[in-house]
Amino acid sequence: MDRFLRIAIPTMFAGIVLALLYAVFSASSKGSNRDPVARLAVGALSKLDTSDKGTPAPPTPFVDADGNAVTYQDFEGQAILVNFWATWCGPCEREMPSLAALQRARGGDAFKVIAISVDEPRDRDYAKMRLYDLTNKTLDFYTLADGPDGWNIVYDSGAGGGFPTTILFDADGNKVAKLEGDTDWASYEAVALIDLITKN
Repeated sequence: MDRFLRIAIPTMFAGIVLALLYAVFSASSKGSNRDPVARLAVGALSKLDTSDKGTPAPPTPFVDADGNAVTYQDFEGQAILVNFWATWCGPCEREMPSLAALQRARGGDAFKVIAISVDEPRDRDYAKMRLYDLTNKTLDFYTLADGPDGWNIVYDSGAGGGFPTTILFDADGNKVAKLEGDTDWASYEAVALIDLITKN
């Protein structure tokens, strides 16, 4: 009996410690396992942040290739992936072909990739040319509005932490997730994420 207790008590103690560690790890992990979007924060999407999920898209304007003011609300009814990028940003250019691949795979009435250049006004023609070169003209060109308030679209969207930064909004105009840094948007995880947010 003593031998049994000497084995059983440490085994139970170890089991309790492991259960506590699991509970702490689960509570501190990014997002919730009950959130289907947060569950996709693996592999290529390991940096996916869902902490601001549900925040409405700001009405701040940006500009299309023809110089017309545009807002996120112009895409109402369509989930959008907004990518803030620049030609002077190597990781931005590196991920651009995968964004184009995602647009080709899932773009349409339910989903659109919006690449917003943060290049200086004097570099916009070059940025437009680079975007078309990198994406084989798959993505439309957007840029910051002119003037001191042009950068507001970046900050109001929650993308002030560096470039590239990508933010996803659902068809109702609410934030789904943010990802800082480059990733492979043609990956299985990325396509699954778009399928998830466009199925509703």
